[in-house]
Amino acid sequence: MTMPQAAPKAVSVKHAVHHAEDMIQLKRVVKTYKNAAGEFIVLKGVDLTIRRGQFVAIVGKSGSGKSTLLNMITGIDHPTGGKVVVNNMDIYSVSESERSLWRGRNLGIVFQFFQLLPMLTLLENVMLPMDYVNHHDFEERPKRAMELLEMVGLADQAHKLPLAVSTGQQQMTAIARALATDAPLLVADEPTGNLDSKTANHIIDVFDELVRRGKTIVMVTHDPSLTARVTRTIIISDGELIDEAVAKSLPLLRHRHMLEITKQAKRLTVQPGEIILDLGKPVENLYIISSGTVNVEKKNGKAREVISHLKAGEFFGEIELLRGGRAIADVRAGHQPVELLAFPREDFLRIVEESPITAEALGRIVQDRLKEHSVSVKVKSTKVEKEKKKVESGKSRTQKTKGELKNVKIKTPGAKSKAKNIKPIKKTTRSKTVKRKA
Repeated sequence: MTMPQAAPKAVSVKHAVHHAEDMIQLKRVVKTYKNAAGEFIVLKGVDLTIRRGQFVAIVGKSGSGKSTLLNMITGIDHPTGGKVVVNNMDIYSVSESERSLWRGRNLGIVFQFFQLLPMLTLLENVMLPMDYVNHHDFEERPKRAMELLEMVGLADQAHKLPLAVSTGQQQMTAIARALATDAPLLVADEPTGNLDSKTANHIIDVFDELVRRGKTIVMVTHDPSLTARVTRTIIISDGELIDEAVAKSLPLLRHRHMLEITKQAKRLTVQPGEIILDLGKPVENLYIISSGTVNVEKKNGKAREVISHLKAGEFFGEIELLRGGRAIADVRAGHQPVELLAFPREDFLRIVEESPITAEALGRIVQDRLKEHSVSVKVKSTKVEKEKKKVESGKSRTQKTKGELKNVKIKTPGAKSKAKNIKPIKKTTRSKTVKRKA
């Protein structure tokens, strides 16, 4: 499915101007309930953007606000404050009847308990949304409904009543019904909550295929095993969203600790190539990468050697905070600006103390990184030693050669043979020579 790339046109008061790639946009959404016991705030100024074509899981403990958040997106409930824009429409700026009609054309909803009408066949249940919003010609609706049931593997069950099929088949029928009007957005509230693991995996397979075809899916779930198969996982705790980088980097933390880091961490933007940690200098924060990459470096003379690269959803500074407080390497921003969350040392150490599982996991990470660091240093040291040995070996050979040259007597070729042919000169005195003449 090709997404529109043109800039959004100016729209009326009933619409919001936002990026064309955004399917859902919540801005400072608040939801408050009042009862005899007083006022209860379920959503506390939620900001959320979901892009077209994403498969998103919303997770959180019971009472955290998951279902309420989903109701804000679908227009089933009304926010106390804030704005909700879905598929280019400010859905709470219109009347209830207009919103209901809009929902039928733009949303497909899958409920935890299926919500199939028991007196209608599976085929008739799937056709129902088409009748409500007048989608497809009347004669085409049975054919389209049968195609959807065939897609979820229920064509042979089409004329049975819901109670005559399994719970898994009822949920598949609910998914087919949610697709009846070819809505771009599918919202599912615990779609696998009442199913066995095999059927649950089959439903996620169907969702995966729908995402490949261009649909956007938002799913509330309690099953952590399903989050591994989605594009994004959004955690909500006590009516507030946890920063996704925090949740990804420290997944074993309690949600309340994740939320604390999200709310208290200082947000920084570091320009490309800029130093974040300086070798030997004190480290006062745990740094979590929100976007971009950083390089961990060691100095090698005048040059710098990159030990490792860290990306969004990873962290650094934990070694220094847990062991001494001074940087054991340089850390600098990569080729693009880096968004960081800086969490103070004292608060980090307190949270680690309160979360033994996280402390154990961090201990393993520290050991692995120290090992990686020492291996890098060892490799570099080994290279230096090899070069040093080569130089020393060269010097030894040179000295040996010089010593040998000192003991060598240089002989001129043929000198010995010439000496044999030279007769010794006889010495005579002057007096003998004079006498002989006389």
